[in-house]
Amino acid sequence: MPKLKTNRAAAKRFSRTGTGKFMRARGNKSHILTKKPSKRTRRLRQTTVVDAANVRALKRMLPYL
Repeated sequence: MPKLKTNRAAAKRFSRTGTGKFMRARGNKSHILTKKPSKRTRRLRQTTVVDAANVRALKRMLPYL
């Protein structure tokens, strides 16, 4: 069977933990930050686990990650 290609756009946006979960960055952190509280912008810096509904698609896009 031939090698599978990795989706490079997805590879730059998602990472894998040691237990195999996918991590992603949070949105809403690029602009219009003046009206958002400091507490919220600090929370948006952290990564979070990808929702279970999207894991199957990610495994297909990132076969070797």
